[in-house]
Amino acid sequence: MTRPDRPLLDVRGVVYRYGAISALRGVDLHVGKGEAVCVIGPNGAGKTTLARVAGGLYRPAEGTVLVGGEPLPKRPYEVVARGVGSVLEGRHLFVEQTVRTNLELGCYHGNVPKAVVRERMEKVMDLFPVLRERADQRTSTMSGGEQQMVAVGRALMAEPEILILDEPSMGLSPKITGEVFDALAALREDGLSILLIEQNAPLAFELADRGYLLRQGAVVVEGSIEELTNDDLVRSAYLGA
Repeated sequence: MTRPDRPLLDVRGVVYRYGAISALRGVDLHVGKGEAVCVIGPNGAGKTTLARVAGGLYRPAEGTVLVGGEPLPKRPYEVVARGVGSVLEGRHLFVEQTVRTNLELGCYHGNVPKAVVRERMEKVMDLFPVLRERADQRTSTMSGGEQQMVAVGRALMAEPEILILDEPSMGLSPKITGEVFDALAALREDGLSILLIEQNAPLAFELADRGYLLRQGAVVVEGSIEELTNDDLVRSAYLGA
């Protein structure tokens, strides 16, 4: 597969271990500017670990993660300032705070003027209108789908160049899942790069340009969505064919 000269996100030979157990075993992956890339795989494949390494939350034992050709910074707030946004599995919201406060915390990585914060919040609320209605509501009182919208919105408040999402459809109703993925498709159309970790392969394939199949911590299949759709292993395990 042709690789861009300088991908926006470039994961090279990454190894990550939990003690003696290797969760990632020499993973190579890249996301180009304006590209949507998905990673599918079974439970325990290392998908969440990969999302956290790519997002700068975990440091690999071996290999490198580059953003714009430069090594990923060590501190999470520096990673955000470099244009990497993450929506983690489980959302990790400040649930006793309001929607508005959670969104504002997405700008905590730098001295963002209040007028800019308000402008970014309006963009997020245009994307997810229910958040405008619930702006002063505690997130603990919201549905799982609404909380997922807050989590995505909080990441967008930093205006990332690439958004990394770990299982965003998990636990959501089909209706809410559709709304979240419609918003992601709109962001992609606006030029945002996306790395989507998702067990629901058909859903991921609707959004992505390319994909990777991860098994036991290693990439076993990669290619365009058309290539993955026609791969016998992917078809039998993830597409019901």
